[in-house]
Order: sequence, then C-alpha cells, then structure tokens
Amino acid sequence: MKEFKINKNDSGQRVDKFILKTVPKLPKSLLYKYIRLKRIKVNKKRCEISQVLAENDMVEMYINDEFFDIKKNTEFLTINSSLNIIYEDENILIVNKPAGTDVHRGSENNKETLIDIIKSYLYQKNEYNPDEENSFSPAICNRLDRNTTGLVIAAKNAQSLREINERIRSREIVKKYLCICCGIISKNEFIKTDYLKKCQHNRVEIISNPVQGYKKIITGCKVISRKNNFTLAEINLITGRTHQIRAHLAYLGYPILGDGKYGSVTVNKRMGIFHQQLCAYSLEFKLNSGGILDYLNGKIFKVPDTGFSLNIF
Repeated sequence: MKEFKINKNDSGQRVDKFILKTVPKLPKSLLYKYIRLKRIKVNKKRCEISQVLAENDMVEMYINDEFFDIKKNTEFLTINSSLNIIYEDENILIVNKPAGTDVHRGSENNKETLIDIIKSYLYQKNEYNPDEENSFSPAICNRLDRNTTGLVIAAKNAQSLREINERIRSREIVKKYLCICCGIISKNEFIKTDYLKKCQHNRVEIISNPVQGYKKIITGCKVISRKNNFTLAEINLITGRTHQIRAHLAYLGYPILGDGKYGSVTVNKRMGIFHQQLCAYSLEFKLNSGGILDYLNGKIFKVPDTGFSLNIF
C-alpha cells in the first residue's frame, strides 16, 4: 500500500486524473477497477472516479508495488542555459524563446528544451522540486515551432496552469505574431478561413472548402509595411492549428521568408536566410474577472527585438 498526501498543486483535480499522473504505469482499466473494488480510497473511504481532491486529502492505493517503480526525470538539473525573461511573478513566467529551441522533448529526444531550461531555473530559485511534487511540474501553456521565436507562457503552479489554459481557450489572451512574407500583400487587412489537415512527414495541407478530416482555420493579417517585394505583417491567430501561420500564408501565396518547409527555396537561398522570420511578439491579457490572474488584466507584453535575420524594413 502507498499513501499520497494531496498538496496545493495536486488539489482541484479528479481522483482518476491525479492517479494517472502520479502512477502512469497503472493502466486505466485497472485504475477504474481498483476504485470500484475499494483498493483505491480517499481519506480511508470509498471514492468515486469524479471526486475532486482537496489539499491535505490522503489517497491510499492498495495495488502492486510494480506500478510505483517510477523514476522521475531529473536531467534538467544539469542544464545551465539562461532564459530571456520578459515577465515573472509567483504564478507565471513569460520568456522570449529563441529560434532553434524546442519547447518540449520530441522524437529526437533533444536536450535543453525550453521546458527543461525553465525547470532548471525554477529549481535553482527553490520554486520547484520534483521530489516534493506528486503530479505537477511547471508547464508551458502555448507552443511555438522550433524555429519560431517569441513569447511563451509557463505556469509555476497547477492553479495558474488551469487558469491560463482556460483563458487561452476562451480567447482572453490575445497572441499576435510578426512575420516577413515573400511578395507584396495587396490588402491592408483581411481575415481568411480555410481548412487544414495534418499529413505525413510533419506537414499540413490546406484546402479552401470543408472536407471530412480537415479542420477549419481562421487567420487574421494586417500589413505593417511593404518593401523590396517583401511584406511585414502582423498575424492574429483566431484558430490555432499545427503550422497554421506558415502553411496558411504559403497557401495564400505569401510564404514566410526563411521557412524551409512551406517557403520559397529560391528566395531563401537568394537572401541567405534559413530560419523562418516569424515571431510571437505580443501577448495581451483581456481577462474576465474571477481568477487568481486577474491582476494581469489589461497588461500587454512584447518582445523588444523580433530577432529577424534581415533588416529589410
């Protein structure tokens, strides 16, 4: 039998969600069976799958020790890379991610991902210790492609993570991007709706009409300036799909300069630029009341430098 005391970061979630995070080796089928058989209890009483845990609750699991043979990932402790911090308080961290840094560890098992650098930073500040957490670790709330620069929000605790994710879903956090497009965009401003589908080799395909298997994408574009057959544009993502900005602009005939996947190989070679000139440059908090992050309402955070390789404008 193992016993877990629910701390502040564990509280506010359902019993089954807590166990799936804390004991990932336990199959879902056994989890639900053991709850029915009262081999998993809360405060020495039978619990329901949907029961919400409160701080200082005790979760008791009468299950085989093999499911608890879990080694926490502490590779981040060896990282010494620094962060470009735009804003920080007790709940969140906003950093400017450089091009070439993965947000999370992927199939290539890359080291020094942004989330690992953040964990290392918080560990050194005594704000995060994996040995003191059952189910929580600092998490990134908005993802960027490896070679896209710009603002990323990380949550330092479970309550702020839930709230940031909910605020993003309800579009109370407005994310805007700057990019250099190949070609001259004639309209000063537009909103375009099309349909996107993930394909092989980590690519997406876009079509103009709704078809089963394709998801709607909506992209807003505002021209900032035009020069030398390039357009500097501000992008507002109304939906947020994989590679949406890069693929959608390319589909419309204005690929992002330096984009090796959807861009113009000829233009990229001619200009000598091979990192997409795309930056998540602005975050605006337009929050409805009722959360622990209400103090951020009305705040706008911007990167001081887009990091674009070419000074066209």
